[in-house]
Amino acid sequence: MSRRGLSNAEIQRRTGISQPTIRKYIAMDDFSPQAPSLQSRPSILDPYKPFVDEILLGDQRVWRKQRHSAKRIYERLLDETAYDGGYGTVKNYVRRRKAEISAASDCYMELVWAPGEAQADFGDVDVLAGGERVRMHFLVLSFPFSNMGFCQLFAGETSECVCQGLRDIFEHIGCVPTRIVFDNATGAGRRRGQSVTEADLFRRMKAHYGFEATYANPRAGNEKGNVERKVYWCRQHLFTPAPSVDDIELFNAELLSRW
Repeated sequence: MSRRGLSNAEIQRRTGISQPTIRKYIAMDDFSPQAPSLQSRPSILDPYKPFVDEILLGDQRVWRKQRHSAKRIYERLLDETAYDGGYGTVKNYVRRRKAEISAASDCYMELVWAPGEAQADFGDVDVLAGGERVRMHFLVLSFPFSNMGFCQLFAGETSECVCQGLRDIFEHIGCVPTRIVFDNATGAGRRRGQSVTEADLFRRMKAHYGFEATYANPRAGNEKGNVERKVYWCRQHLFTPAPSVDDIELFNAELLSRW
């Protein structure tokens, strides 16, 4: 937020974090992981959350005036399960889950992409390594506004591959995207509804370079159509016929020079 020009006061208003804490993290240049903190205390509702979630998701298919209230869900928990906790715990969880489900259903497709915004995805390709045909993976970073794209070849799709590929591309082009939209299956992270779990290595790299990351919905290739086309283009123009790869670092340097 600070890199985008927001003042400390505006960051405090949006996040609720105190200004001394904001100043401390803005001044940091080392985002290495800290010692693990104590885990939050488990809730008595944890074993019954799938039961509650099933009710709330089922409510999405019925008339809105006949959906469950938190009170009715609490009554069903007492009648149909062994839950013996209080109503307040159920009410707080139901309120949070309803907000998450509602937000997940309010998705839209981005049709206009600003300069500096990028999309990232992996593609599969066969190459000749040591005279043998081997299935490998190539990371593509595309810029919809300019229709430019870059790719790097790897043996897998891990967070290490994502970070190395992005770093090499950043250094080649001499700049960093403001935001990158990732496929849900990449090693960067995974999205379920509005909840995103990012790989720790990628999270630290993102903090270091200062770009934002968002994640497409599962099985929603239309949300990142530009990079999907770039994956096809790379496979057809850079990897057909199957290239011989003896030194992957030299091969990747050559890939960057061909754009």
